[in-house]
Amino acid sequence: MRILVTGAGGSIGAALALQLAALEPEQLILLEASESHLFAMQAAFTENARAENATFVLGSVQDSALLEDIFAAHSPRLVFHAAAFKHVPLLEEQPLAAIANNIFGTHALIAAAAAYGARVVLLSTDKAVEPASVMGATKRVAEQIVLSTAGTALRLGNVLASRDSVAEVFAAELAAGKPLIVADPAARRYFLTINEAVDLLLAAAHESERPALLTAALPAPHYIADLARFLQRTLAPHNNTPIEFSHLRSGDKKSEKLWSPAEHARPAQAPGLFTIDSPQPAATELRARLASLLAALDERDLAAALAQLRALVPDYTPSAKVCALTGRHATRVTP
Repeated sequence: MRILVTGAGGSIGAALALQLAALEPEQLILLEASESHLFAMQAAFTENARAENATFVLGSVQDSALLEDIFAAHSPRLVFHAAAFKHVPLLEEQPLAAIANNIFGTHALIAAAAAYGARVVLLSTDKAVEPASVMGATKRVAEQIVLSTAGTALRLGNVLASRDSVAEVFAAELAAGKPLIVADPAARRYFLTINEAVDLLLAAAHESERPALLTAALPAPHYIADLARFLQRTLAPHNNTPIEFSHLRSGDKKSEKLWSPAEHARPAQAPGLFTIDSPQPAATELRARLASLLAALDERDLAAALAQLRALVPDYTPSAKVCALTGRHATRVTP
């Protein structure tokens, strides 16, 4: 099979790409927007002698012409979409960039995939559930776009040891002899490893039900403070590193959920996964809202963009920071 991976230079994308290469697909097309990450991927493939059937492409999923070239030249049948902006506090300051990449990058990819009959598996996040952040809201719309074309979306929690993850931040703080900073003593998250994330993505690709919104069958969320204490004992057992509590960052919640009260979860066919029955906007409404959202994005009109985003994701609560960015239009998007 010919397989395309977007965001192939990210932590999960790279691990997925190497795992797919070991399965010896007919061709593996690896799309990555970061030059340095793509360069590292080429080196990893060469080192593991897996580059023979791999094609490396530097570019963004927002580039419709590039996507057309990729599909016309390589005809991938399966697409793993892992290209997204993910840093919650940063995207609270850059909401239009989040909308452009996470929503319209997905929209461009889905259009190209649909034209060539390819199936898309989206890597989503628990932050798409009752989102408190722009990142979560844009990923929820990305789910809607994928599901509208009989694709598959997989919600995961926080992936340990992924680039810039909280575990990496704690490890850096320990190495520097700094206190471990935790936002809130009550803050909890779902955690899984990169290998678990890759295995779940591969399982999601074999799910026969379409469209399908899936999530991992994860145990109860863990306190972030407990992770900090575990890493302190493991990485610096002889240091009495203190844990300091600050405050929740803009867009953060104390605890995440894998599905909302408006959604219903049931066991999926693949082990380790749940299928989520979720309200989905009508195709005509989704198209109209996306067109209005794109017009607002082109005009750099954040207030209008947030109004459309909230219409698409009614349980999205914009943060005070995002509302403040709208300036005189802030009252139009007040939670």
